[in-house]
Amino acid sequence: MIHNPITELEQLTLTGASKTFLKETAKWTKFLAILGFVFICFMLVLAIFTTTIYEYAVIIKPDLPRGLGLVMMITYLLLAFIYFFPVYYLLKFSNQLKKALSTKNDEILAKAFEMLKSHYKFIGVFTIITISLYVLLAIVAMMGAL
Repeated sequence: MIHNPITELEQLTLTGASKTFLKETAKWTKFLAILGFVFICFMLVLAIFTTTIYEYAVIIKPDLPRGLGLVMMITYLLLAFIYFFPVYYLLKFSNQLKKALSTKNDEILAKAFEMLKSHYKFIGVFTIITISLYVLLAIVAMMGAL
């Protein structure tokens, strides 16, 4: 039987260096979350004005397909909606991690790491879906080329 000292511990103690690294991580994740929300706002503004911009583009270049502005608007809204969740989880992680380190509260630290897990789980699932869609698109494109 192999004994692993880490799994036998009831508690895991954070060293001073670990706390310093986590504090810095909280700052960077907050920065990235805020930047993510800024980009979400840009996507929403772009979604709102896409149909108007596209209608002016159709006046200048009449051979552009009709209704593409609406499709682009829906796409931007959908992307903003999807992007919201990982950014939200990242912000929650940052705020709870900072609070857990300042109050030395294990429960808040566990919730912070739960938010980080949710962030990465969302990114992972979204990546799998995206790769699957690319593979499907490649297969459909190859079938169309035959």
